[in-house]
Amino acid sequence: MSARAQVETNAAPAAVGPYSQAIRAGNLIFTAGQVGADPATGTLADGVAAQADRALRNLTAILDAAGSSLDRVTKTTIFLVDVRDFAAVNEVYGSVFEGMK
Repeated sequence: MSARAQVETNAAPAAVGPYSQAIRAGNLIFTAGQVGADPATGTLADGVAAQADRALRNLTAILDAAGSSLDRVTKTTIFLVDVRDFAAVNEVYGSVFEGMK
């Protein structure tokens, strides 16, 4: 059976519930959902594009703390409050994951 370890970093917002920022299980890393909040202040970034950018920077910090990176991500899920924000979020997402197809 693979070892299971909690991953934590101050470079991303702390978990606010009974979960971890991420769990490493063997060679896999499972991250919790991230919001576009500044890890130092807890303040949500202003606007959907800025929130998407901040959420992806938070995810990057967690993966870095786990010894991994965005280029190893195999699945993502994005939740939008308003589907009209899709283009703005998709632009940020595309700029971060560009070339990782």
